[in-house]
Parts: sequence; structure tokens; C-alpha cells
Amino acid sequence: MVHIYSVALSKLVEEFNMIPLFKATDFDKIRVTVEDVSRPGLQLAGFFDHFEPMRLQVLGIVETTYLQKLSSEQRAIIFDHLFSYKIPALIIARNLEPSPECLEMAKKHNITVLRSQETTSYIVSSLITSLKAYLAPRITRHGVLVEIYGEGILILGDSGIGKSEAAVELVKRGHRLIADDAVEIKRISPSELEGGAPEVLRHYVEMRGIGVINMAKLFGMGAVRDSARIDLIINIVPWQDGEVYDRLGLENKYMDILGVKVPSITIPVTPGRNLAVIFEVAAMNNRQKRMGYNAAVEFTDQLSKFFDHSQE
Repeated sequence: MVHIYSVALSKLVEEFNMIPLFKATDFDKIRVTVEDVSRPGLQLAGFFDHFEPMRLQVLGIVETTYLQKLSSEQRAIIFDHLFSYKIPALIIARNLEPSPECLEMAKKHNITVLRSQETTSYIVSSLITSLKAYLAPRITRHGVLVEIYGEGILILGDSGIGKSEAAVELVKRGHRLIADDAVEIKRISPSELEGGAPEVLRHYVEMRGIGVINMAKLFGMGAVRDSARIDLIINIVPWQDGEVYDRLGLENKYMDILGVKVPSITIPVTPGRNLAVIFEVAAMNNRQKRMGYNAAVEFTDQLSKFFDHSQE
């Protein structure tokens, strides 16, 4: 079953400082479920084929100027037809005044009309960006998300293996915590994931034997972030004798989350291993790979050249 996410229209109104010119009777219950935003150009001319009524509709100076050239009767017909589709809301940009026919038909069909002081292109692009974040597919994973040298590192592993302790050590070394225990992961683009903490758990870390601590209060607001892109996944596993672990790093491994393949490595742990240092190196190495440099490939090339010369 596909879960459909939504955001309250009232939340968008508050976020973008929009002024309600007319509130529908169910204003507080209206939720937006589509991330696209439309400017109803062809619809004002009467063409409603392929019209998406679930989208927010925005009128700018072009549409308003066109409407001003029509008669009052024509404007009434246009808005009567547009609002009959039960759109979530009509937004009028540039602080423009709506026509009396617009408000009249909005009241008739119980459709919310809003006004924004921003330019049309800005309000459209900003709304789309915000809606993409609110409506993005998401999943929750047990783990820790930290930002190390600008790289978002998702740490996975069995409970009690030391993820939270490593996160605290990383914060002490100047890095930032995003989420502990539960990581909410959103697909914000076809190739990008973003992670954050549920609001109730944000900035908190549980350390066995000590209890729950607030990282923002303990280390300052510079030690935390609300969200970060996920660039690398590190799986922590207990060291097992006889198990073969990657020693060169030539093979690129990935983990698929929400259809996005994220680089992944597995790190075996034993008592005495400094996980914080290992994670720092992994983050820097991952950044180098994204920038086109791979130390493992360079090392094997040098070995090949050395043996080739030694056989001459």
C-alpha cells in the first residue's frame, strides 16, 4: 500500500506569510497532497483538459492583466468554472487585488483565496521546494546520523554496539549530531536522501549507564543539526575471526533506500578500536571518491607498475 503524505494548508500560509482574503469553512482541515504548483493560464481561457485540481493555483501579473481586459460576466464565468474543481486554494502573488468576481465565486464554491507579497516566480518555486520536502517518501531506520566534515554519515548496527557513544565522541571532536536511535529518511530527489530526527527525539542521545542527554544543551547549538543529506552508510558489525573483510576498498558497495543507492561500507569492531577516528577517515575518503580520487585504485595501479618493473 502506497502511503500518501500531506501538509496542512494553514502551515503553508504561516510559513510563507500569506494573507487569507477568504477562508473556506474547512480551512483548518485542508491538506495539500501534490507537490506541483500551477498557474492557470489556459484554464482562464476555458481549456480544462488535463487540469490537475489537487494543485495549488497561483495568479500572477500576467493572469491578472488578462482578467482585467475581460468583462465582469466573463470573469464570473471563468472563476465559477475554476472553483468548481474544488482546488485547495488560489494564491494571488505580488500583493495584487483580486477581482470582486473572484471573491464572489470563491464564497459560492467555498474555496480559500490567499494573497502573497512575493513575486509569482518566487512563490511558485518556493512552494514547490517546500512541498517536495513535506511530501517526500520517507522511512524510519534504527541508527545514528551525524555530519562529519560536511558528509552525512548514517551509522547502522545492532543495539548496544556503540553507535551513540561514537556519536558523542564525534560531537566532542567538532562534528554535529542529526539523529540518534530513530532516523527519519526522506527521498528529496531521485538520487538524494535526507535524514533527520523525529521532533520528540531531536537533539537527544541515550547512553547506557548514564541515561538520556541533550546534546544541544550539553555541547551548544553548534553541535546539532535538524537534517542533513545522507552521503555514506556505515554498518557496524562485531568482529568475527575467520570472516573476510574488505582490506583495499576496491569494490564499491551500495545500500538501496527508497530507490536511492547510497555508498555503503562495513566496519568490524573490537574493544579498543577508535570508532570516531575511523568514521572521520571514512567520511573524508568518501568525499575524495565523489571528487574523483580513489586511493585504493591508485595503490593497486602502483603495485602493478612495481611488479611489472621488477620482472623486466
